[in-house]
Amino acid sequence: MFGKDKQQQRDLFESERDFRLLVENVTDYALYMLDPAGIVTSWNIGGQRIKGYTPQEIIGQHFSRFYTETDRANGKPLRALTIALEQGRYEEEGWRVRKDGTFFWASVVIDPIREDGVLVGFAKITRDITERREAQLKLERMQKQLAESQKLDALGQLTGGVAHDFNNLLMIISGSVHTLKKGLDDDPRLQRAVTAIEAATRRGASLTSQLLTFARRQSVNPQVIDLAERINAVREVLDTGVGSAVTLAFNIDRDVCPVVVDISEFETALVNLVINARDAMPEGGTITISAHNPPDTAAEDDSAYVAVSVSDTGAGIAPDVLNKIFDPFFTTKPIGKGTGLGLSQVHGFAHQAGGTVKVTSEIGKGTTVTMLLPREHARPQAEHPETIDAGASGTVLLVEDNPDVASVSVTLLEQLGYSVRRVADAEAALREIDHDGFDLVFSDIVMPGKMDGLALANWLKKIRPDLPVLLATGYSDAAANVRGDFPILRKPYEIHQLSQAIAKLAR
Repeated sequence: MFGKDKQQQRDLFESERDFRLLVENVTDYALYMLDPAGIVTSWNIGGQRIKGYTPQEIIGQHFSRFYTETDRANGKPLRALTIALEQGRYEEEGWRVRKDGTFFWASVVIDPIREDGVLVGFAKITRDITERREAQLKLERMQKQLAESQKLDALGQLTGGVAHDFNNLLMIISGSVHTLKKGLDDDPRLQRAVTAIEAATRRGASLTSQLLTFARRQSVNPQVIDLAERINAVREVLDTGVGSAVTLAFNIDRDVCPVVVDISEFETALVNLVINARDAMPEGGTITISAHNPPDTAAEDDSAYVAVSVSDTGAGIAPDVLNKIFDPFFTTKPIGKGTGLGLSQVHGFAHQAGGTVKVTSEIGKGTTVTMLLPREHARPQAEHPETIDAGASGTVLLVEDNPDVASVSVTLLEQLGYSVRRVADAEAALREIDHDGFDLVFSDIVMPGKMDGLALANWLKKIRPDLPVLLATGYSDAAANVRGDFPILRKPYEIHQLSQAIAKLAR
């Protein structure tokens, strides 16, 4: 019996030693004991690794030194022990302080330890989960930003659908106004009324175009542009967007070279840069839009480009953030205030145009974002919007499913001198073309049936490469795939725009 008791004592001693060694050598968790008053009575290597204290430094000290000053002032350490006593366990996540004063995000568990029903202290387990928390927060931010992006995409799709129908209505109004003007008598009241309708129609078309620009739903259509004219064209939109606390200044060189860009994408990039600059100055400031030709001595052959810059007087961008600003979904704005896609669009636009983007920033002094766009030495072709060739001849096949829009288009084409045959869809158009006798196909892009206007144009390019095709659209996702293959006339168009578009096809 005596030998058996000694064996049990040895087994118990070995078990306690093994357990002590296990606790003392766990590195991922701070495992330690507190007395009933919260004084540290034991300490393992995990506690030293996570919190920085050696056993000699921390044993005998109150565990409240691991808490922030604010938590100590609010009585949080004592409250944690009280809850552990009352509920049998205390769990939380929160900020804790290391020996060197740095903070970490901790997962904490406190259990009361009783012997024969009497409290002898507390067992405390702490784990550093800072990295896990940061990863979780990053995931949540990305999910929310993705949701914002999806909302923007849904808005863009809604905008596109509304724009298509609205532009068809404006097309009917615009074409009808032109017909009214031709038969208008000398009554000044009627003349003023028709002029007012015409002006309102143009304003509606302009608003729809701007709406599509903001929703990024315009088709890509690169062309030579005059930067000064194009920046001036969106000046009213920019003035409205920055608000009253921000001053918008312009510094456009008189001899700045033209560039070849998609007008819609350029305007969107400019708007994105200005809105970003505005958001960097919540208390107000100055945004300067400039355009100039870098000197021939510019570094990295910048002289081959035109520099379009947007500068602000805001807080600036921290160096560790600067290399992330063009990443999709990256944003420093609060949730709901940005999608993280604005600067991505700027980056994509500039590179697609054959250029690049550069950023300079200084904390407390502001930021300058510069789009470098390849120079175009040819000047933009002067537009003569009121020039109409009314002596044209030939037969046009009009493909338009909306009978009211078709009626207006037929009237405009006949006034230009063309004979017109109209069909409602692409399949009917192909049957008509089999009979030949057409000099031009003029088709809407959005149509019912298996084949839309773009598919019709591509098919005709294969079977009748000599037959010119002009496309029209109020809005279409398909138009984004055209990329210069076919000319596109945007609805609502007027007779002079129709005349010019057909004249370009004949060149």
